[in-house]
Amino acid sequence: MPPLPRTEPRVITPNLLRDWPLPAAEGDKESRGRIVVIGGGSETPGAVLLAAEAALRAGGGKLQVVTGSRIAKQLAVALPEALVRGIPDRADGSLDPDSAELVLELELASDADVVLIGPGLTGKEPAHALTASILSGLQAPVVLDALALSALTDNPDCVHHLSGDVVLTPSLKELALTVGWSDSQVDDDPAPAAVELARRSRATVTAGGSASAIAAPDGELWYDEAGGAGLGVSGSGDVKAGVVTGLLARGATPPQAAVWGTYLHGRAGDRLAVEVGKLGYLAREVPAQIPRVLAELEA
Repeated sequence: MPPLPRTEPRVITPNLLRDWPLPAAEGDKESRGRIVVIGGGSETPGAVLLAAEAALRAGGGKLQVVTGSRIAKQLAVALPEALVRGIPDRADGSLDPDSAELVLELELASDADVVLIGPGLTGKEPAHALTASILSGLQAPVVLDALALSALTDNPDCVHHLSGDVVLTPSLKELALTVGWSDSQVDDDPAPAAVELARRSRATVTAGGSASAIAAPDGELWYDEAGGAGLGVSGSGDVKAGVVTGLLARGATPPQAAVWGTYLHGRAGDRLAVEVGKLGYLAREVPAQIPRVLAELEA
């Protein structure tokens, strides 16, 4: 088991967040950060759409998306706020791992204020290879989600060069796979595994199901119990990763973005549980609630 947190775990509350305010979201789109989202595949364009919209809903300023060539035009139409670039994809719908150099040469990822890798990536091996290659050429803050986390399974130091400017957003199953623990070790309480992954990767980790744990590399630990079972739906994790990314683009620190992002995601779910029902609302409905929760906290 990992070492105990160095500080007493804290429950995320509105007062905690108000005492830890986000950077002011003022000025034009350049002042609120350039976001690059890398992901998607011919069968999973929706994941990129969800994450990208959520990043803007959290206050990010400028959005760019890198995805497979076969879906780039359709995604550009569905997401008119973004510049969408297509890169080579393979017959199985996965992004070509050899495209990593192209992504960096496009000066999108290399000039970004924050890069999100993972939503909608398909094929564990190509996703692993693509992510690892892109990471090696990045200096910007990074969020890793979904199959992009496979890059850390055997090589958690692949993000050490980013000096802690990293947030990992695994589901419970992804968290167990990444640290090499059984599902049963993680399901009841994700905190120990989150602390262990944060220690190994020197990154901030936010993971959870009906309850979430956020662990910073210095041993700090937070809990959140918002959202409930309704957030356990396809696409919900993509939205959460996007919210965290948008907050990083605004200038939040990785722990702050993870704590605020987890709370916003959960409270958006709570609002939908009242409006729609505890179960049955869709991940696509969550991003629109994010600005409303932010406004309540920042009033």
